[in-house]
Formats: sequence, C-alpha cells, structure tokens
Amino acid sequence: MRVLVTGATGLIGGAVARWLAQAGYEVVGLARSDASAAKLADQGYAAVRGDLADAASLAEAARGVDAVIHAASPGDGNTAACDEAATRAIIGALHGTARRFIYTSGCLLYGATGDTPATEDSPLHPLALVRFRQAVEGEVLAAAADGVHSIVIRPAWVYGNRGGTAMMMVGSAKEHGAARHVGEGKNRWTTVHADDLADLYLLALEKAPAGSIFNGAHGAAVPLIEIARAASEGAGAAGRVAEWPLDDARQELWGFADAIACDQVISGELAKAELRWRPSRHSILDELRSYARAAA
Repeated sequence: MRVLVTGATGLIGGAVARWLAQAGYEVVGLARSDASAAKLADQGYAAVRGDLADAASLAEAARGVDAVIHAASPGDGNTAACDEAATRAIIGALHGTARRFIYTSGCLLYGATGDTPATEDSPLHPLALVRFRQAVEGEVLAAAADGVHSIVIRPAWVYGNRGGTAMMMVGSAKEHGAARHVGEGKNRWTTVHADDLADLYLLALEKAPAGSIFNGAHGAAVPLIEIARAASEGAGAAGRVAEWPLDDARQELWGFADAIACDQVISGELAKAELRWRPSRHSILDELRSYARAAA
C-alpha cells in the first residue's frame, strides 16, 4: 500500500513515516524542491512534487496513493487558510474512493479542561490559535458520508526524538542557565511520545472506523514547571528554572504562549480500548533528563 504522508520529515510525520516503512508500507512524501525530494530519498521514501499551499499539486499527489496521512503544518501566519485548503484538496481527491484519510488535529481544541480528563466526546472550547481546526475536523468527518474513510487524531503535547515544544525550554537552559517556562508553571500538560503516537496512526490506518476520532495522549498530566526542571537537568543547568510572564511571552509567541500555559488533562483510553493501542515509551521527564546522560 502506498501512503502519502505530509510532513514526512517533521516530528509527527517523520515518526509516522518510519513506522509505516517498518511495517512494509510504501511511504510517499510531499517534496517542494529537489532538496526536499533528495532528503526523502535518503530516508528510503518515494517523493512526489507538491506543496500544501498548492491545492492542485496536493490533490494530484493524493490521487496517486492508497491512503493519505496529513501530519504537516505550514507553520507560518497563514496556517489556518493553508490547512483548510490542503485538507479540502485531499478530501476532493479521495471522494468516492473509500480510501483512508487521517487528519492531524490536536487536543488544544478542548481548551482548559480542569481536573476531569477530556475524552473524544467532551465539548470543545478551542484556543484561538487552533479554532480553525474545529471546522476542518467537521469537514473531514463529514467526508465519511461521501466515500472517504476519514479519521481524526488529536495529539496531546508531542515529545521525543529531540523534538517538540519542550525543546524550547532545553534551549533556554543551555543559553541562559535556566529553563524558561511560560507563566507560573502550575498548568499541566498531557503528553505523548512521537513513536507511541506513530503506533496509533498505524493502528488507525489499519483498524479505525470511518468518521472516528481518537486522542493521542498517554500518561499522567505533568505540571509545566516539572517539565521545565527536567529540561533544565537535561541541558546541564542543574534544574534551574525561570518564569516567563505570560504577557511577556505573548509579545514573542503570540497565541502559542496561551497554548503553552493552558491547563489540560486528556484521556487516551478510547484508542487503547478500541484499537488496542499500547503506548510504552518513557515519560517526557525521563526523556528530557536522558539528554544529560547522552551528553556525558
């Protein structure tokens, strides 16, 4: 089976591509340039020319494969419009084919959860940064009635393989001698290792019903200040941390500062029960602390 993976060299898409290849799938990556195509080839993947911002090229790429996993984000000021157009192009290309399409959303759609873990049935109170995904999810799920085997995965905070937002705190500890955390650090993150998340994508590709949603979340929610301390230890800064006031962080990070400071407890139990997902990688705290041992 040929599977198009957008973002095949990113944190989520990269892990998904590796797991698919190991399971015997033919991975096809989207390449915007010759350099991108060469990078994909170096990893053993096929490459097809296209761009998330070019709906026609993306639709053509989707028509040439057996399934699509959309794990990329433009990462610029036009993220919402680009993701909406890209997702619609994929849906249009797969219309009536019964082929599988996995859309990567996110748990920030739940907003602040309080102490009750958010499940796939919880009401959505999305942060402004990701509000557009609520409507995009609706289009993806509605496509199941039009012959697209569509699935939505909502990852929690992703870490592992020296990637993810927590690496910002590792970087600040290396540069300034203390890991900087947004706000007081009392808010909690629910997390998932990128490789565990890739396991979930593979299971969803093979087993998930059309029109289904799964949270990609595992383990206890961890206070941000504890994650910052572990990042500091991993960076060799002896656990020293420093608060980055939320208002100050907004000046640099805009809405992403509010995402980092959001308090969330997320349940991933549905995927474990229905897909037999068995996440097993070490925690984000152990991951970050391991960097110090690797450096030594």
